[in-house]
Amino acid sequence: MATQTAEKSRRRLPRATGLPMRQMIPNIVTLLALCSGLTAIRFGLEGRFEHAILAIFLAAVFDGLDGRIARLLRATSKIGAELDSLSDLISFGVAPAVLMYLWTMHGVGGPGWAICLMFVVCSALRLARFNVGLGQDAELPAFAFKFFIGVPTPMGAMLVLIPMMMGFSFEEPWFSMPAVTGAFMIVVGLLMVSTLPTFSFKRLRLPYWTVLPLMLFVGLFAGFIISEPWLMLSGLGGLYLCTIPYSVRAYARLKAEAAALREGAGEPALKVAK
Repeated sequence: MATQTAEKSRRRLPRATGLPMRQMIPNIVTLLALCSGLTAIRFGLEGRFEHAILAIFLAAVFDGLDGRIARLLRATSKIGAELDSLSDLISFGVAPAVLMYLWTMHGVGGPGWAICLMFVVCSALRLARFNVGLGQDAELPAFAFKFFIGVPTPMGAMLVLIPMMMGFSFEEPWFSMPAVTGAFMIVVGLLMVSTLPTFSFKRLRLPYWTVLPLMLFVGLFAGFIISEPWLMLSGLGGLYLCTIPYSVRAYARLKAEAAALREGAGEPALKVAK
């Protein structure tokens, strides 16, 4: 009798309804990235540019984590993808442009503001093109997943801040000249909307013999970045720029090899990323 009563009470317990908390965690991380980007703008308005750059790098860390957490928890969603793009536009498009305008580009008035607007527009176009390509992964050959088309917006934000970081390191007026920073912003903006293939390092597979040297390099880099953070971060951005010619050559080689293999097999050519 007691057993039957216990079974009936268990049947009456209401089932939990609503959205599981694990579904919210990736979106919360994305919102933290958005808040970091907006905080960078506040620091810029207060003249605390070093803190503003750190806030943008914190946003980049959150941006790198949200997608991985979503896949790990199997919590990917369309709203998460859209929210991520909106956060990226604010944190890596609007925030760097506002910082550069407040730092030096305001000195040339309207042309300086126009260049800042151009950078934001390039960021928006880069993100729009990325979103459009999300549903076309099945049409791409395997080698294309190792590359981005154009410079990603988080990296674009890092690159466009190089003159400011170099100015912190050397305190030379040359780095804060509107002509220099404006030209840099235009070049980085064009790289974001270009069709140049760039390495996607998160999908890069390393030979086993490089693991130990890479770990030693990371330790050495961590030591230097504590003592000379702006110089090392600028150097890291410069190193990334140096990889672009190699990524273009690697993409062309892999594309030619894939085309040759398919021609040998008598199959139609696959569509590649544009």
